[in-house]
Amino acid sequence: MMLQAGPKRYLPDTQMALVVLVICFVFNMLGRGVGDTYVTFLLPLETEFGWSRSELSSVYSIYMVANGLSAPFVGVLFDRWGPRLVYLLGVGCLGLGYFFAGSLTQLWQFHLCIGIAGGIGISAIGMVPSASLISRWFPTSTSTAIGIAYAGFGAGTLVLVPFAQYLNQALGWRDAYHVIGGSLLIALPIVMLLPWRVIRAGVATATNTTHASNASNTTHTTKKSSLPKSSPLRAALRHSGFWGLAQAFFFTSVVVYTVLVQMIAYLVSTGFTPIEAASAFGFAGILSVLGVGSAGRLADVLGPRRTATLTFICTTLGLASLLALSYFPSHWFLMTFVAFFGIAQGARGPIISGLCSKLFPGPGLATIYGVTYACMSVGAASGAMMSGLLYDWTGGYQASIIFSMLNVILAVSPFWVYRELRKFG
Repeated sequence: MMLQAGPKRYLPDTQMALVVLVICFVFNMLGRGVGDTYVTFLLPLETEFGWSRSELSSVYSIYMVANGLSAPFVGVLFDRWGPRLVYLLGVGCLGLGYFFAGSLTQLWQFHLCIGIAGGIGISAIGMVPSASLISRWFPTSTSTAIGIAYAGFGAGTLVLVPFAQYLNQALGWRDAYHVIGGSLLIALPIVMLLPWRVIRAGVATATNTTHASNASNTTHTTKKSSLPKSSPLRAALRHSGFWGLAQAFFFTSVVVYTVLVQMIAYLVSTGFTPIEAASAFGFAGILSVLGVGSAGRLADVLGPRRTATLTFICTTLGLASLLALSYFPSHWFLMTFVAFFGIAQGARGPIISGLCSKLFPGPGLATIYGVTYACMSVGAASGAMMSGLLYDWTGGYQASIIFSMLNVILAVSPFWVYRELRKFG
């Protein structure tokens, strides 16, 4: 059987792999950064419309639900049609949703534009396609490369959240949304022109091996026809390691987003200025870049279980400092929170993504990862909604922080309970 020639390559594989990694980093930065800008709109929207904190948090919750539930479909779309369509859909959907958000007057409209359109858009340019692309270009150092791509999340928080706070104060929240959404729409032609055929192909050796394997499989179709067939996703659903990753993703998101959505509002309530609060949020993003970027490498060296446990210890120390701020407001506790919470924020992502690529390699990885990513997003939505409800019920933020700390136990336990995850150290 004659093998089809792959797309023409203008760079050596090693250089092209770095280009792909940069592309994944940039799109993760845009997606997470734009999504996190909602925390800077919380107080302006509350002032103008008088909505309760749970109503405002519901927008973020719907965004995370849409982000998560669309992830499996993004994975299927990627596996069938490739990255060009997926990334164009993501940038276009996100740009339109945020551009129109500047003209809205009703809560349901924010649910539609920021929640649903934003969630789908961010899912389509996030880690679901990135994880699949990186596994094709970095077959021997997947966790390390995924960690670097995940660092784009922290970079987005660092750059775009303070920028959105500046736009809110300089232009007002409506024009801030117009600027963010319009900038994304202007970027669409650039996305269209990227060399997606080469990006999709992966390293030449891996591509040739895949073609050869497919040829071999075709030759032996008759011998294997009697074997039961199952899709990669169905096979993964019967694997207990899959459910361990899903649990870890879900409760990790509950831990983070129970406090993250209202972090700026909370810091303002303790006496910090909005710019100080946004800057602290952004500085946590700086440390997140370092933590996420090194988490994949540490997982390769120390093992995923030990690395994940270390990050959860840091998260707990950060949350304890955040809780102390409500009783003893000081820059020292703020810096302690930013240091510990920031360095661990997002660090579980590359660990779980790397484990997913090791447990379920080959065709269907994007779809399988999309389903686990959906669990992460649903957990984030649950945490965001609980933060709003707990604030409305108690009139303060302490209950949310304590709730977040309790969920750390449920988040770290899969790495010690599930046999398929324990074997990775």
